[in-house]
Amino acid sequence: MSDSLKTFETSDGGQFPSIGLGTWKIPDEVLPTLIPEAVSIGYRHFDCACDYGNEVAVGQGIKNAIDSGSCSRDDLWITSKLWNTYHHPDHVRLACEKTLSDLGLDELDLYLIHFPVTLAYVPIEERYPPGWFFDPEAENPAMKHESIPVSDTWGAMEGLVDSGLVKRIGICNFTTSGIRDLKSYARIQPSVLQVEMHPYLTQQNLLRYCKGENIAVTAFSPFGASSYVPLNMAGESESLFDDGEMKAIAIEKDKSIGQVALRWAIQRGTVPIPKTQTAGHLKENFDVYNFELTEDEMSRIDALNRNRRFNDPAEFGEAAFNTFYPIFD
Repeated sequence: MSDSLKTFETSDGGQFPSIGLGTWKIPDEVLPTLIPEAVSIGYRHFDCACDYGNEVAVGQGIKNAIDSGSCSRDDLWITSKLWNTYHHPDHVRLACEKTLSDLGLDELDLYLIHFPVTLAYVPIEERYPPGWFFDPEAENPAMKHESIPVSDTWGAMEGLVDSGLVKRIGICNFTTSGIRDLKSYARIQPSVLQVEMHPYLTQQNLLRYCKGENIAVTAFSPFGASSYVPLNMAGESESLFDDGEMKAIAIEKDKSIGQVALRWAIQRGTVPIPKTQTAGHLKENFDVYNFELTEDEMSRIDALNRNRRFNDPAEFGEAAFNTFYPIFD
């Protein structure tokens, strides 16, 4: 099998590794050894965020991998994200510098606006990561919206590129209309869009639009419900690993359902970022370059689409943070 799908080229010529390790919900104590293990298997792409609350541990893992001689900094692609409380231009660089300090890096390969959600500023020294609540100790804690134009935030993001703190910038959880608006005024165009994508949420139109605009697409939660069942954001019955069609294709290919889901993601031109804490699953998730899905198999997986979104602020915002905050129509 050709290695041509191991990386995708971004609009600036960057080589974007097509499988990354997502670090959401991975405990601090695991990361310093998990990341070197991932590097030894072949991973070069690590997806982080302020909101995950574990960037110091991720940074230790990166340092351990580099110190072991398994890789150099230049071999790695490190992504992080601007949190919702730092959208004001006065706070964008501050947030990025905190992330860089925690990760022990001088520069990020990619920095993304985490959500098109603008919340009131919470100083780093007061609470970090700040989370969704403005004041968790309030009698009725809630999210506190702040009206900040995306254009203001994006201008500050462009300043990070100008200053050499990040190589490229992008967005998460934006719709086509939001991207189109951003592109109309952006001096530096978004390189990457990161969104939820899996066989139950294929987002065909969004993916087609991004391909036409030369925006690379990262697919988070490529296994669908598995990350959300423990958070009561998905039901056990929605598991991709119990899907009959996925089981049938996995048997045909002599691969796991997870491997089929990741191969489907890569063949459609997206960069999946599965999360795992075990060496066995690290190896399994990366072992997807030695088989190929047929057009028929790709179509069968495409047909599983239910438009089922698990990560939706309109739902979890109200359920967990007492605030209705829709960003998807």
